[in-house]
Amino acid sequence: METWTDQPADLYDVFARMCPSRSTLERVTGRWGSLILGALAGGPMRFNELRRRVDGISQKILAQSLQALERDGFVARNEVSTFPMHVEYSLTGSGRAVAEHLLALFAFLQAQMPAVLQAQRDYDNR
Repeated sequence: METWTDQPADLYDVFARMCPSRSTLERVTGRWGSLILGALAGGPMRFNELRRRVDGISQKILAQSLQALERDGFVARNEVSTFPMHVEYSLTGSGRAVAEHLLALFAFLQAQMPAVLQAQRDYDNR
């Protein structure tokens, strides 16, 4: 029986219900996944540093999101042998590529916020 993992990369279809790219898309474009990837675009970070940068994320959600992004191959977990030993998280090559797109989207959205806020006011006033 043929599975999605047997397919060439160009045959994956995010619009198909059972395509595994959907769950990856959800992790990457979800609020926390995209913010983590965007934050790590600035370079490696320790867990608490990343938690401070991604304001509002809980320790549990950050840990779960980092594990999922590491499993997908976008984040690398690096144990730094210093005293005391600590862990840093960084982007892989794929993670950097995704983060570039996300940062462009973030910049676009931030630039559009005056128009978005006005559209929301106009909608609410109708």
